[in-house]
Amino acid sequence: MNKDTSFHTVTQKLLDAWLHTTPQLPAAPEDIYRDVLELLTIRMRMTLVVLNGDDPLQWHLKVVRTSTVSSRILNINKLFADQRIGEFKDRGYMETAVIPRYREVIATQKPSMELVKTRVLGVNIGYERLILPQKTTAQHPAWLLAVSNGRFMFNPPQQRARMDATDEAVMQLLTEGATAKEIAADLGISHRTVEHRLERMKERYGAKNTVHLAAMLIATHLDRDIEKS
Repeated sequence: MNKDTSFHTVTQKLLDAWLHTTPQLPAAPEDIYRDVLELLTIRMRMTLVVLNGDDPLQWHLKVVRTSTVSSRILNINKLFADQRIGEFKDRGYMETAVIPRYREVIATQKPSMELVKTRVLGVNIGYERLILPQKTTAQHPAWLLAVSNGRFMFNPPQQRARMDATDEAVMQLLTEGATAKEIAADLGISHRTVEHRLERMKERYGAKNTVHLAAMLIATHLDRDIEKS
């Protein structure tokens, strides 16, 4: 796997290969991804969706390339192993974030590119996704090709602590990468005060350290965004 290729580069190469196929001579999926596989980075996954009939629960997900990112939160490769959509552990995820887009791509026979923010088995995830349909003169394509690039994965915080204006300011600067000293200087308060507030936030959220706290604070906002969508 390549460590440096951008997702933009990967999707452009896939789109170029797809554009060179014709409906009159339906291509095999390998014709689209053959020259791209070695460009995929550790955060990218590629899945072939075999469209067995009209029932999406019978459509088969076949892994072309797994990601190699490790996480204690969710085993993505195990969760998204070869299976029918109907066998997937989180039916709600499939019915809201996957099947509708697959249906749209099948109906239009046009690619779909988007940033997905959703939830799988209670975990907030975000990823870029390109879906390519087989070009065909038939009523429906025989397959879809989906490639994704993982952006984030967070457990929603178990509790949302109340914060005053200073806590909110500390939180904002922390998630922007500021150190405790930098936060103190920006807000015009003592370094000790910032440290005290950070310790109090860690206790409220159950964070193991400041890095973990920053991740949990970001997850809180992502969780709110997903609930609103």
